[in-house]
Amino acid sequence: MTDTITIAVDPDLADAYRAASDQDRRKLDLLLNLRLRDVTRTGESLHDVMAEITRNARTRGLTPEILEELLRD
Repeated sequence: MTDTITIAVDPDLADAYRAASDQDRRKLDLLLNLRLRDVTRTGESLHDVMAEITRNARTRGLTPEILEELLRD
C-alpha cells in the first residue's frame, strides 16, 4: 500500500522526472521511498542524509548534468 506526498524540487529536476519513462519514474520513486525509510528509522537528520547523498554522488562523478542526461535516456 502506498500514499502520495508532494515535495518541492528545483524546476530542472521536476522536468527531468516528468520526462522520464514510467519505468524510470517507478525506479526513482522506489529509491526515494527506500531512502526516506532509512532516514526515519535511523533518526539521522534529513540534512545529514542529503549531505551524504550529495557527497556520494559527487565522489562517483555524478553531476546535475549527468543525472539529467540519465533521466532523459
